[in-house]
Amino acid sequence: MRLVSFVQVLLLLGIAAYLLLVTLENPATVRLPLPLGGGELTLSVGLAVTVFLLLGAAYASLLLLPPVLREQARRRREGRERARVEERLTATLQARLGALPSSAPTRPDPVPATTVMETS
Repeated sequence: MRLVSFVQVLLLLGIAAYLLLVTLENPATVRLPLPLGGGELTLSVGLAVTVFLLLGAAYASLLLLPPVLREQARRRREGRERARVEERLTATLQARLGALPSSAPTRPDPVPATTVMETS
């Protein structure tokens, strides 16, 4: 995981260095070489900076998106698990309450027997 982050940071620094180099080389207009040597694209510096800033923002959002999605998935999973546990506890409680006698007559306390002494 650290290696991927390191490579991503190096790529971002490379993009920033390229932007700085192009800006310093071409103060008024920017000539961007197209991939595979298919020519070049001429833009103003402001437009080129805007394009690179948008690319950087998209790259940063892609860096932040996986942890956010993992956290959402973890919260959903915990919520489902909590609901299942609550349902089981509710069912267990209802089963135990249903097992109790609902209208069992209570025995009155036994009255102590009085001993009658016969006097003769």
